[in-house]
Formats: sequence, C-alpha cells, structure tokens
Amino acid sequence: MTVGNHPAWASEVNLITGQTRAMDVKTNTFCAGGSTLGDGRLINIGGNQAVTTNGDAPAGVSQPAAFGGDPYEDYDGGVAVRLLEPCDDGNCEWVDDAANYMLTRRWYPTVETLANGAVIMIGGDRMGGYVNDPYQNNPTYEFFPSVGSTFFSQFLNQTLPANLYPLTWLLPSGKLFIQANWQAELLDLSANKETFLGDIPHAVRTYPASAATVLLPLTPENNYEATVLFCGGSNIAVDAWNPATNVIIDIPADSTCVRISPDADAKWEDDTSLPEGRTMGNFILLPDGTILLLNGGGMGTAGYGTQDWTVGESYATAPIHAPLIYYPSNRTFSRVGLGNSTIDRLYHSTALLLPDGSVFVAGSNPHADYTINTTYPTEYRWELFFPWYYFERRPEPAGLLSQLSYGGAYFDVTLSSDDMSGDAATNAPQTKAVLIRTGFSTHGLNMGQRYLELNSTYTVNLDGTVTLHVSQLPANANLFPPGPAAIHIVVAGVPSVGKMIMVGSGKIETQALLAVTPLPPSGVQANDTQTNSTGDGGNGGSPSVHASSALGLGASATFALASLLAVAGLSFTV
Repeated sequence: MTVGNHPAWASEVNLITGQTRAMDVKTNTFCAGGSTLGDGRLINIGGNQAVTTNGDAPAGVSQPAAFGGDPYEDYDGGVAVRLLEPCDDGNCEWVDDAANYMLTRRWYPTVETLANGAVIMIGGDRMGGYVNDPYQNNPTYEFFPSVGSTFFSQFLNQTLPANLYPLTWLLPSGKLFIQANWQAELLDLSANKETFLGDIPHAVRTYPASAATVLLPLTPENNYEATVLFCGGSNIAVDAWNPATNVIIDIPADSTCVRISPDADAKWEDDTSLPEGRTMGNFILLPDGTILLLNGGGMGTAGYGTQDWTVGESYATAPIHAPLIYYPSNRTFSRVGLGNSTIDRLYHSTALLLPDGSVFVAGSNPHADYTINTTYPTEYRWELFFPWYYFERRPEPAGLLSQLSYGGAYFDVTLSSDDMSGDAATNAPQTKAVLIRTGFSTHGLNMGQRYLELNSTYTVNLDGTVTLHVSQLPANANLFPPGPAAIHIVVAGVPSVGKMIMVGSGKIETQALLAVTPLPPSGVQANDTQTNSTGDGGNGGSPSVHASSALGLGASATFALASLLAVAGLSFTV
C-alpha cells in the first residue's frame, strides 16, 4: 500500500467494509509510542531514523539519517510528534509538523496521559537495537504540549539494558508507577522525586522479555485502588541479553504472574501462574470485567536478527494460539469455551478492544522488512476475537451522556424489560456502567488502557423496566484521565455496544472537580409514581441529569477472519 509516492506508514481500517485507507505519514513510525490527549486527539511519538532495507541507514550518510530514499522514502522519526483528530468521513490525516517535535530522540518510548490531558513521554533510546545501552540510552522524560525542557530520571539511568518501553501507569495519587528491567519506582511529578520500590520477582517483564501487563479494573468495590498485574516475560540476567553470545530462542518464557498496589503497601505479591510460559502476550480489558490474554510465544523473546540460531530471523518460537480469560474476582485463568487462533502472532503483534466488545487482533513481523516464504512471515491478516457475550442480545440503554465530568450530577439510564431478559429483579443488581479506554497497542502493550466502573444504583419499575442511576466519574482526574472513551452498560455480564464519549472538559487543562451528587438508594418502585426517566441520549434524546444543593465466561468465544463489523473505522500505525 502506498500513499504520496511512498509506502504507507499508517492506515485506517473500515471494519464495516473491510477496506483499508492509506494515511500519509512521512516520518518513520517504527517502534513508536502513543496515547490519547485530553482534547480527543490521538498522539504518536518517536520512531526510527530514516532507513532503507534491513533497517539500515543509507550508505555514506551520517546518522541519524534524515531521509532514507528508496524503497521507503521515509524521513527521520526519532523526534517526531504525530497528531490525529479522529473523524468519521475517512478524510482525516495525521499531522506530522516539526513545530510539535520532541526535544530529544526517542525509540521505544512510553506515553501516558496525565490528569490535565497532556501526556508524559518517557525513556526510549536514540538509535534502536535489541536492548538499550549506555551509549544511546535516553534517561529522561518530557511532555506534550512541551514545557520547554526534559527531566532526568535516575531510574531510567540504572535499569539498563531492558528498560525500553518502560511500563507506566498514572495512579489515583497522581504519582506514576514505572517498572523496567528488575526494578520499579514511584515518580512524583509535582516534586520531580523518584522513590524506588522492591525488585519485581521471578522475571523481567519489560521489552524484549515482554510480559503481558494490565491495570486491573477500578471499581467502587475495590475503592478505586490501582493494582497492576504482570504475567509472563523472561528470567534473563542483566548481563545475559547479548544475542551474539546467548541463544535467546532457547530461553523458555516465564509463566509466573505478580501484582502490586503501588498506592497502598507497594509490595509485590504472587498471583495465579499461567498454564504455560508466554512472552509478547496482550492483556485486553473486556466490558464484563474479565481480561483476555492472547498472542505471543513460549520460547525466546521479542526481537529479530540474523544469527544462525533464529527461526527465520525471529528471536521467539513456539507461538501460542490458545487465549485465556483472567477473572480478577478470584484470580483464576480459564480456557473453557474458548476457540483458538490459527495465526502465529509474535513480534510486532497487536490487539485492541472494539466498541462492540469484540477484539481486533493483527500483526506479527519478526523481520526488518516485509518478508514471506519463511516460518513466521510478515502477517497482514487480521482477526476478530468474539467473547462469550458477543452473540447474546445486547442491552440498548437510553439516556447515555456524550460527555462526563469529574463529580457533579448523576444521570439516569433507562433499560427495557428485554434488556433485563424479563427478570428485572434478578438482573438489576447485576447491572453496571463502565468506561473503557482501549489504549495504544504495540509490542504487546496497550499504553493508556484503563477500565473504570461508575458508581450506580437502580430502580426496578412496575412495568419491568429499570432506571439505572449513574454517577459521573469520581472527583479525581488521576483515576481516568480526560479524553475519549467508550461507555458500556453491562447487564449480567452482557455489555451494550460502547458509545464513544468525552471524559472531562475536552481540553488539555486542569479539570474541574465537582461535588458529587448522592445517588438515590436502590429499590423497587412501590406504586404508580413516575420515576425519573430519560430520553435516548444515544439517539438524539434528552438525557436526565440530577443535581442537588451539593453541586459546586459462559458460552463459547471464538476467533474469526472477518471482513465486516458494525462499528466505526479504526486508525492505527505500524
């Protein structure tokens, strides 16, 4: 696929028609980072220098190369910042403007959205490679929009060599939890202070060991306490990452899982182990509150090379086709009812939750260039994973808002008797409203992926309908930073199709924190008195918002090669 007389570095997939549109990005996006901004834009940063084939700079050109020439016609992406304002008409393009560029080069950087809707851009290296090294390490962080300077991180300075794509989450406290190589820290941006925590047990989890990692759902039941789960990776010593002297592909992937609650006791705790070791797995938060794990391999690590021990250049083998579901409520994994993929998804694979609750799965290319006729070829096929709830009758809530605040008035959502499967008394207590941000998916990561259950109560009405009284977000923008998200109403585990909304003001700014209007108690309507009801906010109705003086796994799940799906188009970069 080409655009503007060069190969496409980005594309838009229309999941209704299966068609793909090339998007004109001129700088090299290979191994970039990304997230969403508080104003709704997508941001993609960093990448490789300009290259020709084999990932090499043009001959005789000083590095970093500014222009690669034939065959890619690419420009240096090391300091690039690319911005996309999403649209529905198929005409939007990434803005790749030097006026927005970073102050330093970043390849394999991490991006995390902050409470004001800006992003922090963390670490990476300057020129790339299998792992980082002292000569090209970038132990700093900076911000977009820029504040005019970078900030040194001792943590990134001392976690070589496996500190690329440092694993990072914004915590409810406003601090950042960062994990890289065997170490972990809390970063207090307000004081520019790093507090080092205990080493992570059992295995390296960062790239290229590439464990599956996820911030567990934030719910009223757990008091919105942040807990991070790590599963898999590789138990490789700091001095054993040299592929010239170590046969990486013979190293079995780790099977252990550990968790930590950094704002609480910040102690590492063993969790249920995987049924087999896995590297390059993706954790995907599903609307029903469970977590899908898919992709990856059982031996080796992420990466590729030309050593004689590789499998067609891949540093990993034994691809794992069987997904797992993790249940946070009892810390168990299950494969019951799950179908398997038939496609090897190793290095450069991705997975992303779609608004209809299916999971888009794509990628795999353990090579420097497009390569076929090999064991693990460049993979252009994409799949959809359909969780157990996908073919169930979906709730059709009326009254969803298009924008939510931090605190403020609650709103009412109406669910029909059919939405309640004709048993409102049983299913109303099992109904919840959840926000999901799917994140920027690359290298087994989903940067910015987050799940938050809104506080709610219910009224069972005499006609068998249910009014769900839903609080807006808690008055803490660190819990779920501003920007786009999908809202689902989940009834007995079955989610509605997600509605895309804006969280916060829609601007990159300090967010207003409002007093929370108390919810009415849950209960059953006792007489003919009209309860508060709403129009269908999702279809042009007028949602009902309530203020007060306080204002200031079951059935089977499958994979399928799919060509159409009733959701909006999806943009991603490769």
